[in-house]
This record gives sequence, structure tokens and C-alpha cells, in this order.
Amino acid sequence: MRLYYVPGVCSLSPHIVLREGGFSFELDLVDVRNGKKTASGREYLKINPKGPVPALELDDGRVITEGAVIVQYLADQKPETNLAPKNGTFERVQLQEWLHFTATELHKGMSPFYQASAGADFLALMRGRLDARFAYLGEHLATRPFIMGEHFTVADAYAFYCLRAYQKQERLKATLEGPLAAYYAKVAARPAVKAALEFEKLDA
Repeated sequence: MRLYYVPGVCSLSPHIVLREGGFSFELDLVDVRNGKKTASGREYLKINPKGPVPALELDDGRVITEGAVIVQYLADQKPETNLAPKNGTFERVQLQEWLHFTATELHKGMSPFYQASAGADFLALMRGRLDARFAYLGEHLATRPFIMGEHFTVADAYAFYCLRAYQKQERLKATLEGPLAAYYAKVAARPAVKAALEFEKLDA
């Protein structure tokens, strides 16, 4: 398998999952400043015409896009890792609910802060909404070690990326406190997470 990635963006989530699952994989850097050429010399838009990373290319050449879908696919290849509940269970629906919440409320909720044209009043409104969503995640984590309970899952890999971006984005620079801070530190200390960060030359 080959993961197309950019350091520090949402491709960090499937990168972590690949390492958590013990997969054999390659990483191919996408140069967003140079016509989206990959480090291997390919044109990324021919691999994923939608444009954004991540994309996961399987050994047979098929490609999966959308991070929340990629991580579920990976988890299903190695059910013994407990990275996702079994398909068809209520617990799997709950995992999908968290992935959807993370994608639409946390990840996309930060999008305006990356837009230079976004005005101060609009950003103040969006900041209030975004802070409330992260507070909701913190309340959930106050009573359990991981999003789905006792086990680390793909939902935690995605949430970790969002929490990192929440702190690092120049126009946000949020400070994690209480359950969110403890959770972030715990996930950051996992060997797979540390390895992914080190490879991408990122700090926690």
C-alpha cells in the first residue's frame, strides 16, 4: 500500500493508523507547491482528481480517498487490532458518528482560519462554535480513556490530528486543558504516533 501525504495535514491520521496496525506500506510525499507532483514523480491529480490528501493506493492499483473512509478500510483489514468495531454492530455506528463529527465539526470547522480573506468578525463567530465542539469532545473524554472507551481506535487517530492543528494553527493557537490535555498527551506518547510525527518531522 502507498499513502500519499503532506506533513502535518489530515493525512497524519491514516499514517498513524498504518503504523498502529503494523501494515507494510510506503509513503509518497505530495508537493503542493509544485503542481502536486509526488516524490515518486507522479502527478497526484491523476491519482486523486479531487485534489486533497490523503489517498491510499492499494497493491492492485485501486485508490481510496477521504481520510475517515481510509482509516475504516485499514481497520477492517486487521480486525485483531481493535482499531474499529465490527461492521454491522451498533458500536461501529458510534465510531462512524464520531468520525463524521470529527470531519465536519472539528476538521472542517478549522477551515476558515486558513483563509487569509476571512474577516475578524466571522472568525470570532466561528471560533466560538469551534471551541464549543472541542469542549464537547473534552466532556466525552472526561469519563473514558479513548473516544470509544477502553481501546484506541481510528477515531482517536483523527481526533489527535485535529487537536494538534487546533493548537498549532497560527490564528487559533488553542491551549488544551483538563481531559483534552491529558488525552492528547496520552495519544502523543503512543509508539505509532511518535513514529508518524518523527517521520513527518513534526512535534507533538
